[in-house]
Amino acid sequence: MSNAFTSMQTHPSYPELTRFLSKYPSSAGALFQTFNDITLAQKWSNIELVDLPDCQRAAIKGLRPSSDSGELPTACVVLPCALAEPISTSHFGAAFTSLGERAPKEIYLAICAEDSSIVYYKISKGIVKPSI
Repeated sequence: MSNAFTSMQTHPSYPELTRFLSKYPSSAGALFQTFNDITLAQKWSNIELVDLPDCQRAAIKGLRPSSDSGELPTACVVLPCALAEPISTSHFGAAFTSLGERAPKEIYLAICAEDSSIVYYKISKGIVKPSI
């Protein structure tokens, strides 16, 4: 067993994640890293793990905190993946389909690097005209 997996098992968030870490081991690192960033660093609330079997992973759904501009908390869905993982447009289509009626207008792709950095990209369903 790798040291990284052993570290995951001793982390306080492990019990909440264990079902999906074992179900989707290829995306376990990205899920673990993104979940902890969202809950501990970004302070999201009402966190829920969503099974996306067509994507072979779990997504994270929750409320992003209010912004400094007074914007209310926003419900968001995050799809974690590793930097080295191949992702295609059909992958995003499968994510929107798996979310079904719960699917928001956009999802966030969390790309996790081995150095623990995460970059978030907003992915919209279909073609979206940019605001001017």
